[in-house]
Amino acid sequence: MDFLTPALDGFGVVFEPQNLLYCLIGVTLGMLVGVLPGLGPAATIAILLPVTYTLEPASAIILLAGIFYGAQYGGTVTSVLLRLPGEASTVVTAIDGYEMARTGRAGSALGIAAIGSFIGGTVGIVGLTVAAPLVAGWALAFGPPEYAALALLGILMISTLSTGSLRRSLLAGSIGLLLATVGRDPLLGSARYTFGSDQLADGLDFVILAMGLFGIGEILHSLERLRQGAPPEPRVGRARPSRAEFLQSRWAIARGTVVGFLLGILPGGGATMSSMVAYTVEKRSSRTPERFGKGAIEGVAGPEAANNTAATSSFIPLLTLGIPANATMAVMFGALLLAGVTPGPQMIDEHPEVFWGVIDSMYIGNLFLIILSMPLIGLFVRVLRVRASVLAPLTVLITMIGVYTIRSSMFDMLAVVVLGVVGYLMKKVGLPPGPLVLAFVLGNLLETDFRRSMRMFDGDVTGFLGRPVSATLLAFVVVFAVAVPLLSLRKKLRQPAPPDTTTTLERTPDHPRTAAEPGGPSEERQHPG
Repeated sequence: MDFLTPALDGFGVVFEPQNLLYCLIGVTLGMLVGVLPGLGPAATIAILLPVTYTLEPASAIILLAGIFYGAQYGGTVTSVLLRLPGEASTVVTAIDGYEMARTGRAGSALGIAAIGSFIGGTVGIVGLTVAAPLVAGWALAFGPPEYAALALLGILMISTLSTGSLRRSLLAGSIGLLLATVGRDPLLGSARYTFGSDQLADGLDFVILAMGLFGIGEILHSLERLRQGAPPEPRVGRARPSRAEFLQSRWAIARGTVVGFLLGILPGGGATMSSMVAYTVEKRSSRTPERFGKGAIEGVAGPEAANNTAATSSFIPLLTLGIPANATMAVMFGALLLAGVTPGPQMIDEHPEVFWGVIDSMYIGNLFLIILSMPLIGLFVRVLRVRASVLAPLTVLITMIGVYTIRSSMFDMLAVVVLGVVGYLMKKVGLPPGPLVLAFVLGNLLETDFRRSMRMFDGDVTGFLGRPVSATLLAFVVVFAVAVPLLSLRKKLRQPAPPDTTTTLERTPDHPRTAAEPGGPSEERQHPG
């Protein structure tokens, strides 16, 4: 327990008035950034880097960290209300959250997301405080083979993200993998599928893809339904989850917290992988998996707890190893260097006020976040009262502003419109967009690390089996791809067929014919002659 004294001293840093103010500003900005899709925490932190030059190192990182984990909940708002996920980690939330909003349960979805985020984030911080050195040493064993196996496992899980046909889900995922190859080769730098366009040289941006398929595509589909006949005004419902809904979600929050903490510490895992795995776990463990995709509250609670836990646990490899776990952590890495602090094993001893001050600020930041988010739920759900003829152009405007802020490119704005039409056509033919987007996110990770692994193993694929962690992950891949479908098929085959009551009654001598059967009493009465 040698860490306990400096950890408590970190609260002294946090409770300095200016640091409390920076923490509040950070989580508030994060929520706003999450509500406005497109900008994202990484871009916001990068924009604010010049502002942090004049701040103390602890104050600067407290501010920037607040933006990061504050944006995780902010992105939930547009995912639930408008099906506009501005961050990869909220794509999964949009699946059931949006369906809940359409059935008058938007308040419950946002409320359980806030509660799950708070519980998951707080547990993640406790784990970050206690287990950072141990977990960081375990994460150090991950190399390209382990990341490739992890990405493959994640891509196979896309089959659970659709309530429709498995074939269509896999087809959508395959399209996502193909789109992930557009741009420069990650290892050789040669152009692939750019068709001579300089704008495609850097590949498709995730935000453009997600906002086109989910945002514009959903708007076009909604306007088509509106033209066919004005739907009834959506019922907003209560602005808080009921006690029964919380009890229904409690184990989903617990499982999502565990998944988020374990995957958040792995570079390449992060909030996106955590939310996806949490959704898969919930659907697989549910006795009624058919509810998922139709407004299951566990499909919101589990992923939200997971991505917020991962947002905090992703600081473990950054602060203790100097390894950024995702793009936002890479920007945070640069912010630490600009502040004169080098992330790594020596940071705890050389800059304890920054290390523990940032970690302890997350406790206070999560309190600020739950205090801010719960009263605003009623305001957020009022968006559903706006007529579709007004909400649709406003949503398109927000989408276009978000897209333009990425690279200030008119080509990106044209691309999001084209992808919106593609998303609309996908909905018409029954192809789910969720698996496509998530396969797109994981495709680059799979390709890059698989090719690096092949270089390590001199082209010998069996090299994956010689590393314990990658071999274990590949075993899960086999179980997931082979054993689980076989068990599901066996379960269906073992279900007893409904008895043929008509045949049974005809063969039983002491059973008279019923009124519903041919020749029964009612039939005789209808034909008295």
